[in-house]
Amino acid sequence: MRPRILFAALFHESHSFLSETTTWNDFEVIRGAAILDKAGDESPTDGFLQAARRFDWEVVPTLAVLGLAGGPVDDAVFEGFWAEFAARAAEALSSGVDAVFAVLHGAMVTRSILDIEGEFLGRLRALPGAARLPIFGVLDLHANVSRRMCEHANALLTYRKNPHTDGKATGTRAAELLHRCLVEKRVPRMYRCRVPIVLAPPATGTQSEPMSALTQLASQLETTEPQIWGYNVAAGFSFADTPETGLTLSVITEGPLDRALPWLRAVADLAWSLRDRGVVVYPTAEQVLANTPEIPGRPILLVEPADNIGAGAAGDGTGILRALIGRDAQHALVALNDPRAVAHLVDLPIGAHCRLEIGGRGWSGDEGPVPIEAELQSRGSGQFRFEDPHNHLASATGAGFDMGPCAVIRTRSVTVLLTSRKTPPFDLGQFRSQGLDPERFSWIGVKAAIGHRQAYDPIAAASYYVDTPGPCSSNLGLLPYRHLRRPVHPLDAMTAPAPSYS
Repeated sequence: MRPRILFAALFHESHSFLSETTTWNDFEVIRGAAILDKAGDESPTDGFLQAARRFDWEVVPTLAVLGLAGGPVDDAVFEGFWAEFAARAAEALSSGVDAVFAVLHGAMVTRSILDIEGEFLGRLRALPGAARLPIFGVLDLHANVSRRMCEHANALLTYRKNPHTDGKATGTRAAELLHRCLVEKRVPRMYRCRVPIVLAPPATGTQSEPMSALTQLASQLETTEPQIWGYNVAAGFSFADTPETGLTLSVITEGPLDRALPWLRAVADLAWSLRDRGVVVYPTAEQVLANTPEIPGRPILLVEPADNIGAGAAGDGTGILRALIGRDAQHALVALNDPRAVAHLVDLPIGAHCRLEIGGRGWSGDEGPVPIEAELQSRGSGQFRFEDPHNHLASATGAGFDMGPCAVIRTRSVTVLLTSRKTPPFDLGQFRSQGLDPERFSWIGVKAAIGHRQAYDPIAAASYYVDTPGPCSSNLGLLPYRHLRRPVHPLDAMTAPAPSYS
């Protein structure tokens, strides 16, 4: 008989320090057989579905609830997800299931539950017929991998790359491990090590230290040690305030914890030796603009991780816009999420001039909206397909994105793309869909930390991270942590690490 694989997805990166609550309406909800339509969209689900077809599995799709990063999730969202999933899963389990596959993030929190993935997996294990089933799946590289996740799952693979260009590939790899489990009738388990280090998102790129060295050593161990089914280096999501937040290592293998300890300790020791490489300090945008000449023919990037949309920020921070206007920067381009400004422009003719106040409403620490005189250059629907189907955002949304109604305005020498839905700047199709060629500008403001690099680095003459006001500041000492397990580097003075293993 064909193996029957129960499938579910629950995906959200939750920023604990945002005042907004993420509600059910902020998620894409896909039910039942409609999940199978994600085949071909380059997401982790696509990777799983294509592998399932190759292995001749019968996929039993239940529920997929997928959201972009934002504030803590309303408790009712998870309970609603669980109620519907449990009903669908119970029906499938009663007729027989061989395994479960889940696409998860690993840094989702609600107002009451700090480890949603661990809670979900624990409840799943308690369903009649699920106690002994192999549970495999996918986690984001920014997962805060918890003890409960590893206790209840057999094999959760994290992305290996940041930017997340390997979402689909990770879904495929995890499915291949499940195939091995079913064919060889050998069931692995997970062991983890939490290293007491929290990394700001800009320090989690896998093309630079410390993550480059850590992922390289983990891959080497995975290759040279046949008992290792998979080795994960999860950078963690520092804006999720949980006891488990931070850098975690996990090994998928058979046998006792004692066997996995040397593998975990090797990477943990390396991580501790590189801990200071994860501390980042940036100049202001004004300083960069004052000291950097334009480079003819190619843009210079001003990257502001403090307003990182991919980590949950509103995407309407005014720090870079103010700097560009204040320094009278020529041929500059920025994107701001401001549905109010877009609505104000909806009845104006193209070419009209008007007064606007844009940005500065999404975070209480911003200086507020910027008053400008603007010329309306164009309007658009905001829907676009990705130029790069393997970009960072595709791991969550598939092959395209909808920015909502958009408008392009020009104020002095700064061109502004106004969107109605915050849009992580991970694909150049965002601008080109609105008639803007980013390669023709001298300066581009980018509201990101790492996920933009796949698209923007190839066209840039230079790239500078800058310090602006915003809820995703890389100065983690500014965050009012309440649940984070301490001590932890770099927030506390530590002479030696105290990793925890489980």
